[in-house]
Amino acid sequence: MTHRLKKEKNFSYLEVGEGQPIIVLHGLMGGLSNFDAVSDYFSTKGYKIVIPVLPIYSMSLLKTNVKSFANYLHDFIEYKGFDNVILLGNSLGGHIGLYHTKLFPEKVKALVITGSSGLYESAMGSGYTKRSDYEVIKKKAQDVFYDPAVATKEIVDEVYETVNDRNKLIKTLAIAKSAIRHNMAKDLPNMNIPTCIIWGKNDNVTPPEVAVEFDNLLPDSDLYWIDKCGHAAMMEHPEEFNNILDAWLKSRALY
Repeated sequence: MTHRLKKEKNFSYLEVGEGQPIIVLHGLMGGLSNFDAVSDYFSTKGYKIVIPVLPIYSMSLLKTNVKSFANYLHDFIEYKGFDNVILLGNSLGGHIGLYHTKLFPEKVKALVITGSSGLYESAMGSGYTKRSDYEVIKKKAQDVFYDPAVATKEIVDEVYETVNDRNKLIKTLAIAKSAIRHNMAKDLPNMNIPTCIIWGKNDNVTPPEVAVEFDNLLPDSDLYWIDKCGHAAMMEHPEEFNNILDAWLKSRALY
């Protein structure tokens, strides 16, 4: 993506396109570039794609939790003057979107979640005892995808750098505990907001039964599967992901 990062007040974000705002929420170790295909596609379809840099590693340790990130998102939406946003989140980003919707339902027009935490975590903070071993970290990064080739050297390097930075590792563990603490099973039945669930059939991080549980608990959801796909569907099968989402948005008149 060649778009420039905007820095205003205490927010950094990418913004492209005009129209109905879709706010994209990245995961724990997911860069903004993970959503290049989403941005490129939907910014030409009457949507304004906005991707804030979430303060995952810049909040104080006490505030490194799902609720604080949801409040940060609310502050960002207020700052931008948006009403009725569509939130699209992957992994931790999905959880933040869900928690924000629980706190501020009047601000959210629809939700899109893919590989979201909030019901089940396969201990995203665990398995870093051999964090100095590059090959171990490489294997961990590859396991996120159905096709290990999607885990480019750039992605592996970023994960390796994160888990070998003591401050970032402590915060990663804090977020993992917070994700478990902020389980949303009791909240979801009260969240009557149109929700599109797009899930990889081969997701090892949040397995397919998690998507089924989300679909069962949310009152107004539609569940779509992508075959031969892991935890980050918008990266591994961008065209199929975009087609599913585009059709869903049209079917719900969300544009």
